[in-house]
Amino acid sequence: MLREVLTGKIHKANVTEANLAYVGSITIDSELMKYADLWPGQKVLVVSNTSGARVETYVIEGDAKSGIICMNGAAAHHIKQGDEIIIMGFALSDRPWMAKNVLVNKTNQFVRYLNKEDKVV
Repeated sequence: MLREVLTGKIHKANVTEANLAYVGSITIDSELMKYADLWPGQKVLVVSNTSGARVETYVIEGDAKSGIICMNGAAAHHIKQGDEIIIMGFALSDRPWMAKNVLVNKTNQFVRYLNKEDKVV
């Protein structure tokens, strides 16, 4: 039986931009994407720790080490610049999965993995 499992999470990220004029998605620093095992075009759940809003969207790759986390399109109505968020990617699997749980600092730079088993890529 296939189950939807968490594969990667960026925890305590700060939204650096909110662009209502863009068609849709979330732009994420490509280095953070690698740490959290997120792909361009992958569906993600974004949860605001600030407002409680929950939005499903897809990932666009941003410049590496830029710290960019930009909510684009309609999602920018719900999650605003300055919000603290969690970004979660999922996959279908027929086995348990150890997600890559990434902690970032206030400028969205990698701090450490939250799982002791994980190593820096």
